[in-house]
Amino acid sequence: MNLRQWGLCTVVLTLLAPPAWAQQAAPEWMTAPRDWSATLKDDVDAVGRIIEETHPGMYDDRNPAFRQRVEAGLAEARERAETTTDVGGWWWTMRGLIAGFDDGHVDIGLTNQGGFPTRWPGFLTLYDGADQVVASRDEADDSSPPLGAKLIACDGVDAAALAERRVGAFRGRWFLEAQKIQFGDWVFMSSSNPWNSEMSECRFEVQGVERSYRLTWRSIEPQDLGARRTALTQRVSPPFGLKTLDDGGVWLSMPSFNGDPNSEAYAALTTLLVEAAENQARLRAAPYVVLDVRDNGGGSSHWSARLALTLWGGDWATTHPMAPIESVDWRASEANIAGFKVLRDQLTAAGGDPQMIAWASAAIDGMQNAMAAGEPLWRQQNTAETPPTYDVPPENPMKGNVFVLTDFRCGSACLDAVDLWKTLGAVQIGRETNADTVYMELREMALPSGLAKVWVPMKVYRGRGRGNNEPQVPAHVFAGGMADEQALRAWVQGLAAAD
Repeated sequence: MNLRQWGLCTVVLTLLAPPAWAQQAAPEWMTAPRDWSATLKDDVDAVGRIIEETHPGMYDDRNPAFRQRVEAGLAEARERAETTTDVGGWWWTMRGLIAGFDDGHVDIGLTNQGGFPTRWPGFLTLYDGADQVVASRDEADDSSPPLGAKLIACDGVDAAALAERRVGAFRGRWFLEAQKIQFGDWVFMSSSNPWNSEMSECRFEVQGVERSYRLTWRSIEPQDLGARRTALTQRVSPPFGLKTLDDGGVWLSMPSFNGDPNSEAYAALTTLLVEAAENQARLRAAPYVVLDVRDNGGGSSHWSARLALTLWGGDWATTHPMAPIESVDWRASEANIAGFKVLRDQLTAAGGDPQMIAWASAAIDGMQNAMAAGEPLWRQQNTAETPPTYDVPPENPMKGNVFVLTDFRCGSACLDAVDLWKTLGAVQIGRETNADTVYMELREMALPSGLAKVWVPMKVYRGRGRGNNEPQVPAHVFAGGMADEQALRAWVQGLAAAD
């Protein structure tokens, strides 16, 4: 089996958790009487069991520090549970525990609707390169720093350490640009986190002069905060579709690679790939093609493999192969086998891709065989395909440039798509992507509290070309807002014309 082609990865990255600013008044489940210390202990212990039975890292001899890191995170969470008295202590301890994996494929999300009441000091900062600058403020508050003011320190803690402590410790992977774009504005948000105190005084550089500001924290309406955050992150999710532009360029939008056959995205992707195949000649003759994966947090890699065959064809793909993956190791456990049986049944009932169904069946059989042999991991060995020989090397059937447009949301199977398409000749444009580890293929599990779910990987790639938590960097960076469709399309058309 060629593992590059059928690496299913059903995942949405760090935005799985509902935003904590979604509702100003605390919902009933937050305020109802509950022993939050006991609740937290039960959920932390459950995470420990889930990691043990699901995650291959616990038996990964190439990552010997993994088990120790898990045990240290669990110990810290259990220590916090001793003094936890409210829902905020429970949630932010769990959020910090998950962040400690530094892996977007290990995630947690609230089960119930609603979020934590949020306070702010009248302004929010955003990353501008390495600097944190005021990017949104209450214009009626003359005491807050002006737009563009650069944060220096708060209460004696420098700006970088402050962001790491207040945000990175609860989101993870703070070394990634994508994380700072997505969560950088949390530095000056306070949402019932007992492990983060509200700062009293901060120093900013304003037009070259350093100034101090006393902070006055107060509530902010959820609609106001939501609108501000949306404007700051510039997140946009274009609709699925294939469009031909005025200059003949073709734009394919794919904001998800969802592999769930019951999802709306699955149906939309199926329709889109059929349309692409029917218009293969037009796509190949176009002056340029844009593969727009903005907001694509992942899903199944088989979508990008199928589209690659439509665009470039098998002959070009075989002469431009990706570096082969050595193998995949799966955590062989009853829980993982049961999860895969559910997936196989869903695919079968929906009339899904026969190769995906066969892949799921092979994983089930392999894990069962490993368990019977007393092995914690099942190795799915990659079988390298012998490429055909050509008297005349095949020509690239794509006459114009193929651009793959990315943003900070691109992760997991979206990254696999960028890997593949760039190998075949596509040019990455837009913004730097997110990143993932070599652990993937998620299983979803509810925690004992009933208040949250976690997602944990079941497999690990061996010998993947792109390293752990390594983003894909565009050849051409778009400096404007990624939600500005008109400016973005004009920019892409300029790139195509300049080629």
